[in-house]
Parts: sequence; C-alpha cells; structure tokens
Amino acid sequence: MDDTLIKSTDFSEVDTRRERMMPPVDKMGYCQTRAQALADNQQFDACIGDLVRCVALAKLAYGERHLKLAQAHIQLAEAYLQFKGWGAQAQEHSSEARELLLSQPAPTPCSDDGPLVLTWLLRSDLTQGAAAEAESSYLNAGQVLEQLYEQGGVDREEKRKAELKISTALSRLYQRRGRPEAALAQCERSLQLLGDRGDPGETCAAYRDMAAIEQSRGGGPDRAHVCHSLAMVHSSAAAAAAPAAEPQHNKSAAHYFEESLGAYRTTVGAQDPTFLTAQDDYCHFLLINGQKERCAEIQKASLAPKRSVFGEWSSEVADSLQLIGGVEMTQGLIKQAHRTLRKCLEIQNVVYGPQHKKTKDTQKTRLKADRWHRALQLHDTRTSAGRSHGETEPGSPAASHRNTHKHV
Repeated sequence: MDDTLIKSTDFSEVDTRRERMMPPVDKMGYCQTRAQALADNQQFDACIGDLVRCVALAKLAYGERHLKLAQAHIQLAEAYLQFKGWGAQAQEHSSEARELLLSQPAPTPCSDDGPLVLTWLLRSDLTQGAAAEAESSYLNAGQVLEQLYEQGGVDREEKRKAELKISTALSRLYQRRGRPEAALAQCERSLQLLGDRGDPGETCAAYRDMAAIEQSRGGGPDRAHVCHSLAMVHSSAAAAAAPAAEPQHNKSAAHYFEESLGAYRTTVGAQDPTFLTAQDDYCHFLLINGQKERCAEIQKASLAPKRSVFGEWSSEVADSLQLIGGVEMTQGLIKQAHRTLRKCLEIQNVVYGPQHKKTKDTQKTRLKADRWHRALQLHDTRTSAGRSHGETEPGSPAASHRNTHKHV
C-alpha cells in the first residue's frame, strides 16, 4: 500500500479513486489507518464510518467466521461506546465479536493465535460490560485475563492495570445497583492493586468512590476514615507534584482533612483516639505548608484531651509538646519554649529513652533554647542591677537628662 495515502486526513478524490482499486485486504488496512487518524483529529463520525467499512471488508476478504472479522467488530464497538456513548450498538458488535472468538480453536499455550484470541476476547468482554452494565462480562474478563497472563500474553504490570480497570468498573456498577458492600470490596481491591506506589490520581479516584458509597450509607466513621485517607493521598501528592499542580492538591487535602475531622467529631467525639490521631496528621500538613501558628494553636487545644485519653506520660503528649515548643522557638517566645521543651524532654526520656532520635532532637532544640533563655536571664539581671544603682534604661527621660549633663 502507498503510505502517502494515509499521511493526513485530507483525503482527495485521487485517494478515493486509488482506494476503490485496492483489493479488499489492502483497502481494509487503509481504512483502519485512516480511522485512527480521524479519531486522533476528533473526527469521530468519519472514523466510525471507516470502521463500519472495515467490518464489511473483513467479511469480504476473510469470510464470516474469521478472527479478523471479530477484531473489526470489536474496534467498531469500542468506537461507538467511546466516541458516541451508544451502548446498544456497542453491545451488538461486541456480542457478535465474542461469538466469533469463541468459535475459534480453543486457545492453548502452544497455539500461535492463543494469546491473540484471548486479547481480543478480553477487549470484547470489557466493552460489553461497559455497554450493557453487565456484571457477568466483567467477571468473564477477569477469567480471560488470568488465562492470558498464564500464556504470556500480558506481563505482570499489564495484568495489574487490566485488573484495576475491572475492579473500578465493578465497584461503580455495584454502587449504581445499590450493593454498597460489594462496591466497597471492589474499591478495596483497587487500592490493593494500586499499592503504595500507585498513581495519586487513580488512588484518589478509588477513595472518592468509597466516600460516595459511605455517604449513600449515611456517612459515619467509615466515611470519615475514607476522607482522611483522601487527605493524606493529596498531601503526599502535593509534596511530589510539579509546582503547577501543588496548590490544587493542597486545596483538596485541606478540604478532606476538615471534612474528615468534622465527621469524626460528630460520630466518635473530639476525645476519641481516632479523632486525635487524624488531627495530628492535619497539623503535620499545616506545618509543612507554613501554617505554624494554626498548627500550634490546635496542638495546645489537644493537650487536655490527649492527657485524658493517652495519659500524661505518653508519646502523643510528648509529640504535641515537641511541636509546640518548636513553633514557640520560631516565634521568639524563648521562655515559653524553654518550659515546653523541658516538659517534653521529661516525657520522652520515660517513653523513648535518652538515646532515641526524638529525645536527642528535642535535647538539641532545648539546648538552643537554654542558651537563649540564659542570655535573656542575664539581660534581665543586668537591667535590674542597673535600676537598683539608679541607672536607667537607654532612651528613658532620666538617661537623656544624665547624658545631657555630661556633655555640658
């Protein structure tokens, strides 16, 4: 085939005449390539027109039961669904494709066409599941995927991505059908597939689905937990994101932190360990975003409930005191920071021991506070001594009078 015919979507009359002279196999390849070019340029109606021609050409070139015909049906079904949202047409063509694929020889590891048949069968089931909202199609797709993986048709990462697509589709299908438990199970499956290194956007999407499901069940602690998880994902994403994306992640994180804390406060109360732990995460978020005063304010208010819930000699109280003392140092409140860090160090020595990293970090900060505190005490002592001997502060009326008299 002449490649110059398919370099652009501006097809001339000459191209059309040359196309008519092609044999069916070449014409089918030409139409498939042109359909892709049209899709790339968002000329979806023209793209679908070419894919319809491909179905007719596949029948003409390969016969009624060939794998090529099944492929043409699937490509047309996917286009109907993706570009037009026409579920009925997509279902019709994906069903025809599935019937043709199942009439092929049973796929085996030794068969050359085995993985190819399974690949197209997987695409057929996924398309039919989306077009008809068919649970059975998605479940079939999962089984086909396992066979395809066993026969080497996909690698581990490709399998994971396909499984994620299936679990996401099933969770939303179950939610629409009023089956929240099944929907949540699929969301949890999605999170398991994403793992700790999953794409933040996909992880957030799974948590948002979970939040919507919990909301439909009346909210409660489970929704609060999901919102808190969403906040943590956005917070982590903000730290790793490009500068342009960071503000949006931070805005979303703040929103979900506040929503989760509100839900926890309503359902379990502000003295519940879950609420206090979530609040500490929020404070960490505020701290890394430069909101030190707000962070310290929340931590000071949390000391009383933490002492009640966890006890005076607890890591939770020590962590709050360490954070408050650090903020007081940055604010220049040296005397207060000295007292706060001294109490923090007493607790950390009991809870962690003197060799623990947290204890050593607090010790370093406290030594700095001690130096500043002693300097302030020395200044205060000298000032008091000066006053007792009739000396006055520089700039006071008496000092000004004395200095004037000396010059005279």
